[in-house]
Amino acid sequence: MTRVGRFVGRHLIMVFAVLVLLYLFAPIFVVMLMSFNAPKSKLSYTFDGFTWDNWQNPCQPLGLCDAVSTSLRIGLLSTVIATALGTLMAFAMVRHRFRGRSATNLFIFLPMASPEIVLGSSLLALFVSSGFGGQLGFWTILIAHVMFCMSFVVVTVKARLTGMDSRLEQAAMDLYADEWQTFWRITFPLVFPGILAAALLSFSLSFDDFIITNLNAGTTVTFPMYVWGSAQRDIPPQINVVGTAMFLLALILVVGGELTRRRRTR
Repeated sequence: MTRVGRFVGRHLIMVFAVLVLLYLFAPIFVVMLMSFNAPKSKLSYTFDGFTWDNWQNPCQPLGLCDAVSTSLRIGLLSTVIATALGTLMAFAMVRHRFRGRSATNLFIFLPMASPEIVLGSSLLALFVSSGFGGQLGFWTILIAHVMFCMSFVVVTVKARLTGMDSRLEQAAMDLYADEWQTFWRITFPLVFPGILAAALLSFSLSFDDFIITNLNAGTTVTFPMYVWGSAQRDIPPQINVVGTAMFLLALILVVGGELTRRRRTR
C-alpha cells in the first residue's frame, strides 16, 4: 500500500493533467473525425461513413471559401495593424513616464474585461452616429477587430518588456552601440517572442470572433458567421475541414517555433 500510495502521489498530477487535456481536446478530435464524414442527411452530425471527398472539395458548399477568405484577410490585416500599434504603445508605457499613464493602463484592460456584446453594440452605435450605418462591412469589421486585438497585444508585449533585463541594453551602449543598433541587435530580438505571441493571439481572436463581427458586418459574411448560418439549415462537413486545417496550421507553427527555440538554446 505504501508503494501504491507513493506512486499515486507522484503521478496523480500527471494523470489529472492528461485527463484535463483530453477533455479540452475532445471537441477538436470530434471536428477532425467529422471532416472525414459522409453524412446520410444534411442535418445529421453522426459519423455515417468515411470519405475523402470533403478534403478534395472544400469549396463545394456555396460561399464557404469566400467566407474563409474574408476572415483570413480581416485577420491578417487586423493582426498587422494591432501588433504594430500595440507594440509601440507597450514600449511607451514601459519605457516612459507621462501624465495619464495609469489611466491609459486601465483603459487598455477595458476591452478585455468588457463583454463582447457591449463592445459590439457600442461600436455599432459609433458607426451609425458617424454616418456609416449604411456602409457596414469589411472596413467596419476591420476597425472593430483592431480595437479589441490591440489590448491583447499591449498586455502581451508589455509583459515581455517588463521581464527583460535592461542591463543588456546598457552593456551594448557601453560597447559603443548607438540607440538604433542597440534596439535592432539587442532589444528587438529579446522582445520578438512576445510580439510573435501577440500576433498569433490577435489572429486567432480575429478569425474566431462572432459577436462583435455580427453586429458590425452588414452584408459581409465571415467564416464564424457562415458556420452560424449553416447550422440553421444544414451542416456541411467541409466546415470541419476548415476547422481541422486551421488547427493543424496552428499546431505546426507552435511546434516549429518550439523546435527552433530548442535548437538555438543548445
